[in-house]
Amino acid sequence: MTDFLKIGDLVPDFELETYEPRAGEFGTVSLDQLKKERKWAVLFFYPADFTFICPTELSDLAEKYAELKNLGVEPVSVSTDTKFVHLAWQREEKLLEEVKYSMGADPTGKVSRLFGVYDENTGLAKRGTFILDPDGRLVGSEVSFDSVGRNADELLRKIKAHLYVSVHPAEVCPAKWTEGAPTLKPGARLVGRVSESLKTRRRSNSPVLT
Repeated sequence: MTDFLKIGDLVPDFELETYEPRAGEFGTVSLDQLKKERKWAVLFFYPADFTFICPTELSDLAEKYAELKNLGVEPVSVSTDTKFVHLAWQREEKLLEEVKYSMGADPTGKVSRLFGVYDENTGLAKRGTFILDPDGRLVGSEVSFDSVGRNADELLRKIKAHLYVSVHPAEVCPAKWTEGAPTLKPGARLVGRVSESLKTRRRSNSPVLT
């Protein structure tokens, strides 16, 4: 059985050919380069170009692209289509007019297999979302059923939470955490008292629960 990446693993270097919509040219993206630039990365796998849910997802992600870039996050969409198909799809599908991020091509399925989303029966990638920190460590992983689209608002919320705890390692983010909301600081005083602490800190607008 193939061993897939697990949360907390350092991801081996990989490189993808890309179509770059901003420049209208082909290019490449590699984990090594992203690490050198100290970028966070989101790999956004999807089944195929010229399909139905996929353009709605890539359009949704495009709406968050500027904010992600400002946060130092580089999203890359990935399917097993070639870079040439990416070009044609982005040019023809109006939902993709605002896509500015790199569109990665994985026709051999090598990178899709690395992340455990390659379907050997169809040769397509599953609907998988993976968040990598600037060290190339896998910190977020989600795989969705083929017929259900994802939500870029929730992806952005999760990324902001990861960014927060990366610079506040003694704190953790509770469910539905958003910027400015209270966080938790695990410790003996908090055991069995999370509800009371959240209520108290929300009233006082203090960012950390101890």
